Amino acid sequence: MPRHLTKISDLSKEEILRIIEGARNIKAHPLAYAERLKNKTLLMLFEKPSLRTRVSFEVGMTQMGGHAIFYSVADSPLGKKESIEDTAKVLSRFVDVVMARVNTRKTVQELAANSAIPIINALDDFAHPCQMLCDLQTIVEKRGTLEGLKMAYCGDLHNNVTYDLMRSAAVMGFDMSVAGPSGPGFEVEPEVLEECQRLCAVSGGHVRVCATSQEACRGVDVIYADSWMSYGISKDQLQERINRFMPFQINEALLQVAKPDVIFMNCLPAARGMEQTAGVIDGPHSIVFDQAENRLHAQKSLLLFLLGQPLLD
Repeated sequence: MPRHLTKISDLSKEEILRIIEGARNIKAHPLAYAERLKNKTLLMLFEKPSLRTRVSFEVGMTQMGGHAIFYSVADSPLGKKESIEDTAKVLSRFVDVVMARVNTRKTVQELAANSAIPIINALDDFAHPCQMLCDLQTIVEKRGTLEGLKMAYCGDLHNNVTYDLMRSAAVMGFDMSVAGPSGPGFEVEPEVLEECQRLCAVSGGHVRVCATSQEACRGVDVIYADSWMSYGISKDQLQERINRFMPFQINEALLQVAKPDVIFMNCLPAARGMEQTAGVIDGPHSIVFDQAENRLHAQKSLLLFLLGQPLLD
């Protein structure tokens, strides 16, 4: 049976650490992997646009001797002319691995359930596991370890990145505090909270929802932000969302309640003056561009892992 990555908790702690180690080795010795995926093909399905996702996966396949095909489903929606089940079965006959950046978790789940090759979720409405791997790699690079880590996320809690950050903490056994507006359409889905509770019981991690950013960020090693206007949110909602989210903006004063060497992360794209101030994202605590670069290395390691290739040269 193929391995799929639909959310970060599809991987064990040990597997995540292996992929991170592989990513760091690939980053240090890229030429050692120049033919590792020779004659392998990745199909990239896009319902949502993305700069980092397309470029990092396509460059990653090229650098390892493989080939990547970009396919936009804007003119041929998944599940319309042909069922997703049939699409998955056909693609399994053509390519070696599929990356899907889609609107809903249902699409990813149906692809994985019917595919004979690995399916990688490159973002849906429920998870963003590729981002998690590069985030964890970057934290290890900056901090040396994930052990004892305390992280805070402030902003949109009804969000794929938030959900997988919480799952990451629950799998890896570190502390994660999140804070954002409450009310319908803004809160963490109960399914995610229940999953994190189960995972924390095994790993020893802690995941909690806080009422304020100050409570979430007190004494943490990492503060994380994401866009307040994710894909699919109407511009008509902009002012309302600014009003709801502004109390959870990451600013210089909020950094002061964290540890002195706190690092700031954002999966990008970022809007200065919204989820964070310009002084934060362009300041000395920010590692957002190192974080973005690691999408390339972490995804190369992930591709090798899912295709059964050795991760270390």
